[in-house]
Amino acid sequence: MFKHILLATDGSEHSLRAGEKAIALARCHESSKIDIVYVVDGKQSKEDVLHHWGLDATDKRKQKLQMIEQKAKHEGIDYEIIFLHGEPGPTIVEHANKNNFDAVVIGSRGLNVFQEMVLGSVSHKVAKRAKCPVMIVK
Repeated sequence: MFKHILLATDGSEHSLRAGEKAIALARCHESSKIDIVYVVDGKQSKEDVLHHWGLDATDKRKQKLQMIEQKAKHEGIDYEIIFLHGEPGPTIVEHANKNNFDAVVIGSRGLNVFQEMVLGSVSHKVAKRAKCPVMIVK
């Protein structure tokens, strides 16, 4: 069973659906834990500061994760929120492979549609390089 699940999220609609699937997987085993991972991309971070001048960027990121956090609490799922820094695809893969997760759950599309078209999607990169099963949620 999937006892240690990595949920990669960016607050997008697809990642919220991925969160629901991760919670459903975790419910299958009493002692399951979900690591909710949000990767802060340096390029996106600069844009956040410019658009939300005067607001704490960390608070803005936490707001994006509120819905998933509330659902996990409501279901009684053990979880931890982790902020990582770097390029999303490789950073998620590195974290997944170093921490021996049983599964990675990720949305099929994130907030940055242009980057997906040009560079290939984050979910595709994770699915190709992670050493554990990867569930891509539409």
